[in-house]
Amino acid sequence: MLRPRCASAVIAWMLAMCVSSAVAPPAYDWHLPPGFPTPVVPADNPMSAEKVELGRYLFYDARLSANGTQSCGSCHRRERAFTDGLSQAVGSTGEIHRRTTPSLANVAYASALTWANPTMVRLEEQMLTPMYGEQPIELGLSRSDDWMVMFQRDQAYVGMFQAAFPDQREPITRNNLVKAIASFERSIISARSPYDRYHFEGDQTAISDDAKRGEKLFNSARFGCSSCHGGFNFSGAVVTTRTPQPNASFVKVGLDNLPRLLSNPARDAGVYDVTRKPRDDGKFKVPTLRNITMTGPYMHDGDVEKLENAITHGPGGRPITYTPDEQREMLAFLDSLTDKALILDMQFENPWRKLIPSRAASW
Repeated sequence: MLRPRCASAVIAWMLAMCVSSAVAPPAYDWHLPPGFPTPVVPADNPMSAEKVELGRYLFYDARLSANGTQSCGSCHRRERAFTDGLSQAVGSTGEIHRRTTPSLANVAYASALTWANPTMVRLEEQMLTPMYGEQPIELGLSRSDDWMVMFQRDQAYVGMFQAAFPDQREPITRNNLVKAIASFERSIISARSPYDRYHFEGDQTAISDDAKRGEKLFNSARFGCSSCHGGFNFSGAVVTTRTPQPNASFVKVGLDNLPRLLSNPARDAGVYDVTRKPRDDGKFKVPTLRNITMTGPYMHDGDVEKLENAITHGPGGRPITYTPDEQREMLAFLDSLTDKALILDMQFENPWRKLIPSRAASW
């Protein structure tokens, strides 16, 4: 028979174990290929399968726009590697934006978010822009957060929020909604292209001979593509557990077509609009080239429609000239970065498409 003090100690230990198991979900499985780095996750928003699943439902729920016409997935469409195929994005009220929609594939590795804001580094923070932004309007939600009531009254969401945030008595909050969507977005890992099978899994037959020659051209000093689009994500600087605080990659792309200070188009000065530093005029984030065959039109404003034309645009607008063979090889290499498994993966599917089509607004 246990003495009282011993019994109390055992009970305390058992309670501690119960609490620990309740607030410490199992480690999240990223399903990364061998050698692929692990993304960095904010300490206040750890990944869990339940949170990612909740985020998937919210990501595709058109009730997350003021007029019920759009969801996050309306502009970030899975079949286009989470872009929309438009030269310029269109908000829920029909307002045309000045920039194209960037891909969310591998956004977990992004050292900065959006096209031209080096200070925007957290998905949880960035999500507030499409939700509440007015210039331009995207989802157009009210800052009063009165729209949260419909989620709090939805019994399906009650269960999902409780599963995603088991340590909270009232988990259906705006902050938790944002955290869940951010977790889903981080889960969108693109790492199953022919290029990945060739380099990370040792399958020498995964890409063509043309693609292999194209990779050499891509990395050559003559073409200089990898000077901007370097690394495993072909985007320059990335955030991983190996490099938790890199400097984001922003470059002057040279799409100058209207006169203004420093000869950059008046309609969009890029990073300069945020920093007000002359050296940042006309600089934009280096996007990933993964899934590039599915994410056109190209450049921050969709000015370049075809990939054949995009590859002739070098750093700072310097034109690049190819022979016919070189162009074929470069395009073959870029095509090897296409992750068809990503756009077919059911874990990224719109769950409302069959359940309640009205919540799956898309265009």
